[in-house]
Amino acid sequence: MNFIRYSKRTFVTTFPACLIVLFVTLSFWGCTSMPRYRSGPVSPVVEPGSRYVETGIASYYADKFHGRPTSSGEIFDMNGISAAHKTLPLGTVVKVKNLDNGKSLNVRINDRGPFVKGRIIDLSLGAAQVIDMVVAGTARVRIEVIEWGTGKGAN
Repeated sequence: MNFIRYSKRTFVTTFPACLIVLFVTLSFWGCTSMPRYRSGPVSPVVEPGSRYVETGIASYYADKFHGRPTSSGEIFDMNGISAAHKTLPLGTVVKVKNLDNGKSLNVRINDRGPFVKGRIIDLSLGAAQVIDMVVAGTARVRIEVIEWGTGKGAN
């Protein structure tokens, strides 16, 4: 009988603790970050040929993706001059102007992203160095389409 009482007592104290641990674990599961790459193509929502200007926050990406294929099929070179945009057709050339210091450059979209809320463009490390935003990590920028791409990979 003592064994049964001991087992019931253990169950009564352990079961709620297990439920709490399970609840906390499942709660944190919803806080995980989204993967950078998503399966399937992202269709452009911007009509090629129209004038396109966008203002927002730029970030840059480097080491983690260096040497890996981009959405266009090119191999990402973090020291090169390239960029990722969610909706502009691949191959599109945009002028990126850092609104904090006035520096600008032309860069070709060869990847998709950024997938971080509030960001409009991801630059390669090389491009970020040209407009002097590496130390800060992000910058307020204005992007303007200079030449529309075809949307096909590796232009």
